[in-house]
Amino acid sequence: MNVWHHLFARYPELRTLEEALDASLRICLGVYRGGGKLLLCGNGGSAADCDHIVGELMKGFMKKRPLPADACARFEAALPGEGRRLAERLQASLPAISLSAHAALCTAVANDMDAELVYAQQVLGYAGSGDALIAISTSGNSANVVRAAQAAKAAGIPVIGFTGRSGGKLAALCDAAIAVPADTTPDVQERHLPVYHALCIAIEEALFAS
Repeated sequence: MNVWHHLFARYPELRTLEEALDASLRICLGVYRGGGKLLLCGNGGSAADCDHIVGELMKGFMKKRPLPADACARFEAALPGEGRRLAERLQASLPAISLSAHAALCTAVANDMDAELVYAQQVLGYAGSGDALIAISTSGNSANVVRAAQAAKAAGIPVIGFTGRSGGKLAALCDAAIAVPADTTPDVQERHLPVYHALCIAIEEALFAS
């Protein structure tokens, strides 16, 4: 795939991830073609990465993604004289939810239940058939991320993991484990960013061909 080739040309050490990237892309395309959504979780910088990924999916990233004609027609029917102009300013969206973004819920779960469960509780509540979880942990051992992956497995949805070289406990729970060849937290995070950018580009290219 051209997107991967471009990634590997800039970061040759990431060539070992091609199989995991292919598997991750298949999962994401299956989710979106089936009308599902992606759930994402991580801590600290990895939580920021979740927000970043959501930003690339929920609106145009490398493409403008105009709404299809039938959607524009629905807007115009609902808002005569204004709906089409509104629809022409919006972009087609790929549903994705960053589980770290819900401060009130996360702190309530941490306070009333257990901090390990802040993401697992949300997976339990949000996950539906056809969804998938993207779980990010540089060590692969973040307890709340591992619990989220366990909840996803119980819900019957696939898990894509972003980890460091060892993969940690998370890797064993993943349907696709993107274990970048680095060990320290900043080195792992520096490699996660170009990888998920490439994945988001590949998703967009596949679903918005024009």
